Amino acid sequence: MDAVDDRPLIERRAVWRDGFYETQARTMIERVPREAGITQRWAVSPYRGCAHACLGCGARAGHRKLGLDTGRDFDTRVVVKANAVERLRAELGRWAGEPLAVGVTGDCYQRAEEVYRLMPGIIGALGEAAVPFTVYTKSPLVLRDAALLAQAGAQVAVSIAFVDERIRRAVEPGAVGAQARLELVSALVEAGVACRVLMSPVLPLLSDAADQLAATVRRIAATGAVGVEPVVLRLPPATRAWYLAWLGAAHPPLVARYEELYDRAGSPSADYEGRITGQIEQLCRLYGLRCGPPEPVARRPRFPQLALV
Repeated sequence: MDAVDDRPLIERRAVWRDGFYETQARTMIERVPREAGITQRWAVSPYRGCAHACLGCGARAGHRKLGLDTGRDFDTRVVVKANAVERLRAELGRWAGEPLAVGVTGDCYQRAEEVYRLMPGIIGALGEAAVPFTVYTKSPLVLRDAALLAQAGAQVAVSIAFVDERIRRAVEPGAVGAQARLELVSALVEAGVACRVLMSPVLPLLSDAADQLAATVRRIAATGAVGVEPVVLRLPPATRAWYLAWLGAAHPPLVARYEELYDRAGSPSADYEGRITGQIEQLCRLYGLRCGPPEPVARRPRFPQLALV
């Protein structure tokens, strides 16, 4: 009788190299999970898992399909789609041009990008195909590709949900601090890249006080960002267990209040979400920022139009 291979699925399909699971992707353009809270319906993600280790990351469920856990494994066992650029180019040849998000299942500028450098090829492929796209990141490494992003007409959404470093160290331990991200937004704007801030995730009872929201929007306004898109924390099942385990250890009295606030799917109550986004909208008006999802970007011509002489 043949021995049963009980290794996690990813270990049977990938090569462990330089601290990452290196695999060959079957497809690159994937549907965005509803719990991601972003406007695009489709995404391109060269990495799965994220060293930023954000407790509230809604992408954690993907690791369960690989036979890994959605907690520590998601933070430390990052999957690299080594053929991402070649696979994406093939799929873009038949893509209808709908806008794409880049970096949904893991930050596309996390440490793995320093090793694999997949993003310049991805930006180039999207730019050549004239597909509107938005890069989602917390990492200053994105500045390396600022010229490519500007040339491709990309948007960058930098996540800055709060400016309290105590909270950041607790819930986003692998990411750079808020000040570094604010400086990143300014640098991208100066480099000619359209940049907005994803104010996500606003954490109930931790980062949602009126003075906290005001301080965050005020400092975002000073960066030159084109707008703010607020998103209240989502807790889909795979994320909920990990986040609430931390909350129970760090802030035990809040667990019961979270249980009341969130439904079984992980969405906050509509009343609470409306109140928080309403406060942020008022603050944005005060500081002259556009609030809400970005305006639709028209698809650019794939080839320059010839001038009529």
